[in-house]
Amino acid sequence: MTIQAATTRFLRYLRAERNVSPHTLDAYASDLAQFGEFLAADELAWRQTDRYTLRRYVVHLQAAGAARASIARKLACLRSFFRYAQREAEVVRNPAQHVLTPRRGERLPNALTVHEMAGLLAAPDVTTAVGRRDRAILELLYAAGLRVSELVALDFNGIDWGRAEARIWGKGNKERIVVLGELAIIALKTYIAHARPELAGQKSSGALFIHRRGGRLSDRSVRILVSDYAQRAGITRPISPHTLRHTFATHLLDGGADLRVVQELLGHANLATTQLYTHISQQQARRIYLAAHPRAQPTKAKEDEE
Repeated sequence: MTIQAATTRFLRYLRAERNVSPHTLDAYASDLAQFGEFLAADELAWRQTDRYTLRRYVVHLQAAGAARASIARKLACLRSFFRYAQREAEVVRNPAQHVLTPRRGERLPNALTVHEMAGLLAAPDVTTAVGRRDRAILELLYAAGLRVSELVALDFNGIDWGRAEARIWGKGNKERIVVLGELAIIALKTYIAHARPELAGQKSSGALFIHRRGGRLSDRSVRILVSDYAQRAGITRPISPHTLRHTFATHLLDGGADLRVVQELLGHANLATTQLYTHISQQQARRIYLAAHPRAQPTKAKEDEE
């Protein structure tokens, strides 16, 4: 049964047995048609819907600019629709039952473009010890998608140089292994060989990243240096270490990485959190299409015909 046929049966049930108003019926018909279009774009049958599909749909609605109240209504419609389908034995369970309306003010992650990221990485003065340290910090934040708390907690012996990996202790004291790219490894080795000894002086510390007096660098210091380098790179909007984590995830997905792999690398307990990044990639694809395709917009098409 198609979702259109299932919708017709559902609306007939609402009209006959629940005495639902014509206005609500029209709204439900519109909401279910929109959800059907979303499923069709992903080549999914409506019976395949699970809670992850619905969470991704919520992110899709947010990216399209839907108001919180509108999203709440659409979710209420889907809960009712799948409850009816479950009663009719069309589905085993109601996937919408535990999908919550987004919190007020929830926003999509802010990520840098590849060009902006390259400018940020080039901002530190690598002729100085502090500049070499800071280049290594920026490379590591971007290469591994670390939280700032994870970065500053890294110890000198936390890097597996042979495997180009780092052992991270994340939220809830959960351990994960992150992969380090070649450029991050080069920046780290340069920092350790030519900058860290100068910063450490006579002080011995197990911390990987240290300040001028040899002690462990604080997360506040990292936040300040990231913001400062962003300004030097000509990035005018507010940038934090977490922006680089967003950028890491977005660029991986842009490059074709599997969502669950990105979830593992980020240390997300919930896939729905990682799914927020899928729409950053889709928005970027849409911008590129609208800018590049000769018939994407009426004005461009008209110019091409002249």
